[in-house]
Amino acid sequence: QVQLEESGGGLVQPGGSLTLSCVASGTSVRFSDTDMAWYRERPFTQRELIAFISSRGATNYAGSVKGRFTISRDNGKNAAYLHMKEVEPEDTGIYYCNLDEYPPPTFDKGEYYGQGTQVTVSS
Repeated sequence: QVQLEESGGGLVQPGGSLTLSCVASGTSVRFSDTDMAWYRERPFTQRELIAFISSRGATNYAGSVKGRFTISRDNGKNAAYLHMKEVEPEDTGIYYCNLDEYPPPTFDKGEYYGQGTQVTVSS
């Protein structure tokens, strides 16, 4: 059973920086063969995809965070990260780590989420 453990959330001032971490365990395939992403759930809004990194290292970002947030992964540590800079009050929300894997023989997608970590941007 895949488990995702997030850490790094907290209170940060506007304009500041924060890094979120996500460590995975229990995958059916090598961690390096998984796709990773970060989702955000802001108050009174639906959960949204904000950053994605494929197994090959290709990245994609939501327009609201592009240029300010960077997603990365360390396959040796089974970890993914979200580096946040120039944060704004609108970045406040619960951040969820996501892992997708496609194990044989069916290669059906297995989709997993962490428990979420709260980020609050406030002075």
